Order: sequence, then structure tokens, then C-alpha cells
Amino acid sequence: MTAAVTCAVPAQAAPGTRGLETLADQTVRAGAPGVAVRVSGPGASVEIARQAAWTRADHRLSADDQFRMASNTKTMVGTVALQLVAEHRLSLDDKVEKWLPGLVPDGGAITVRMLLNHTSGLPDYIYAPEALLSITGQVPRSWKPAELLALVAAEPPLAPPGASYSYSNTNYIAAGLILERAGRRSLPELVNERIFRPLGLRDTYFATDGTSRDGDRLAHGYEPDREHVGPLLPPGTPDSIFFVGPQRPGHVDVTNHDQSWLWAAGGVVSTPADWERFLKALLSGKLLPPAQLAQMRTTVEEPDSKGTARYGLGLEQYLSPCGPVWGHTGGDPGYGSQNYVDDSGRSAVTVVTTTLFGTHEPTLAAADHKLVDGAICAMLRKPIPAG
Repeated sequence: MTAAVTCAVPAQAAPGTRGLETLADQTVRAGAPGVAVRVSGPGASVEIARQAAWTRADHRLSADDQFRMASNTKTMVGTVALQLVAEHRLSLDDKVEKWLPGLVPDGGAITVRMLLNHTSGLPDYIYAPEALLSITGQVPRSWKPAELLALVAAEPPLAPPGASYSYSNTNYIAAGLILERAGRRSLPELVNERIFRPLGLRDTYFATDGTSRDGDRLAHGYEPDREHVGPLLPPGTPDSIFFVGPQRPGHVDVTNHDQSWLWAAGGVVSTPADWERFLKALLSGKLLPPAQLAQMRTTVEEPDSKGTARYGLGLEQYLSPCGPVWGHTGGDPGYGSQNYVDDSGRSAVTVVTTTLFGTHEPTLAAADHKLVDGAICAMLRKPIPAG
């Protein structure tokens, strides 16, 4: 069922690190097409990759592969925003209308801060019928950021601006456009100049379509096929919505789906090692002055998390069984990722599965959750929770 593991476990490895191999195996047996894990601390790093046998003909999975990082991109966008704040080129209290006149409903009441911490009340464009058809590959097309904003221009707000947290990708499309105007560069240029290049993230890039910059370095991503995906989609999704792509056992390959619908909300492709370098640099203060890092870490409650998560300015705090960590999660068809770093910026963890909606199946969801928590505990040098 699984391919060979790639694993380097040093003698001084964190407690229970070898147990991650078992958890990775269990995640694939529960239905994940593949999973990659990287745990690093002051000592050597641990890398694990497992994949279902039927995926090997497409790609031999490695923890050094590139993955679509999806909403983890928001942490980079938040970082660039706060760099511009530190340079007095942008204020978190600026009204959206100042930068994007006429483009965002209630733009005169919504601030940049509200965009970054998801308290704007803007609805999420990804649920618009036209977007769903594009995201699933049924009606392939390329999107411009302003077109994504237009999808929800006539929709009622989820809440009054600033009233409550409600995660919406629309916030980061608007934020990305503001950064382009404040920074006088395209968003990919801003992220490249301010993060990729200074940190030497050579395996990281901003995807604007469905192609892979580095060929087979991009791991293949899969979603359950039409026969199996229905119960795994969000409630209310029309029966006519399903994923399109080359057929695989119980799945379709969605690797080459267009990515322009993500943009500032989730367009970055990276490797676990590169993302680790970014998170460590961020939390150790190498990318932001202390005042702006403190602003990024000022959080609001995520009501649906049942007390386990809070959201800052593109940065999430997760209260794991072994202690609090900082990072983000990401979901793009074919790719689910969870990336965290400890408070000091010395240790980091990445867990990527090569499916998103597949992880909504209860058995796989439970296995994936155990793997993520186990990896975090290993990163924090604490025993992996039993059961």
C-alpha cells in the first residue's frame, strides 16, 4: 500500500519521532493518496514520505517535493503588509476604500487590519457558482483579482465590519491588490523581493496558472472522483459539482488545475524545507521589527475551533495537545498542508497530504489530525500522544 519512506532520524531526535512513521502509514491506510512530514529543531531534521501504491506511476513522493501551499500564502501576504506598515507606506487602520475605491462593498468601513484578521464580514468568493466550476476543473478559466472580488460584490455581508471573525479568501484578494498599490510592484514581485530572495527560498514560487515551474518537482494532487466526492463537499454544494481530471482508482488527478483563482489567498508553491526556513525567520524576528511582529501575533478568537485556534494578521495560533504553536493551514484541491513553528522560531513542522476534500472523510480526518498533533509534539520534544 505504501512506498518506501524517506527518513533521517538522528540519535538526538525528539521523543517519539519514530512513531511518526507509524502515524504516516496509518494516514495512507485511512485513504490519503500521500503524505509528507518534516520536523526540525535545534538538531537534525526528520523527513517522512508515504504514498498509496496506485500513485507511484504518477510520481514518487518525497518530503523534498514541491507542494501547493494554498492558504499558508496568507502568512507571507501578512508579512509583506506589515513590512510596508513598518516603512510607513501603509497603515493597518487605512480604509480599504482609500486604496481600492469602488471595488469592495463597505470599503469605507473596512480596514486593512480587518482584511488580514478576517473580521471584515466579506463573503468568500470561492462559493460563487462560477468559481466552483473553475476550481473543480469543470469549466477551466483564468481569473484576475478584480474578477474574484466582483463575484461577491452583490452578496450581503457575513457580519458588520469588525464585529466578528469569519474566514474569507476575499479578504486576501483585496489585501493583495492594496499591497500592489502601496508597494508599487506586482504581488509576486513583492513576495519574491521581500521574502523568497532574502531567505534563499529557491524552491518556492508564486503560481499563476496550472503549470509547474520545476516540472516533476511538484507532487501530484488528487481528489475523490464523482462517485465518491459528494458527501465530502461543503453542505449545500450542488450535486453537479465534482472534480475533473485524469481518472485514478477512486480519484482524479487535479495537479494541473489552474491556480489563478487563489492568487494572494493561496498561490504559493513551496517545499517543506523552504517553508520551515520562512516560518523560523518570521518568528525569530528576521522579517519584521518587534512592533509589527507583535501586531501579527495579536489574535482574535476563531469560534468554530472550540477554543483551539486564534487568528492574527495572516498568522494562526494553534493550541496543540503539547503546547501552543504558530503557523497556518492550507487547502487547495489536491493539497492539504499544516505548517507550524514554536514561539522562539527555532523548531518547525510541516505536514502535507496530497488531497484536500479526501481528508473530510471521518476516518482519514482522524488519522490526519493525529499525525499533525504527533508531529507538533515531536517538534516540541514531547511524547507523541497515545491513541
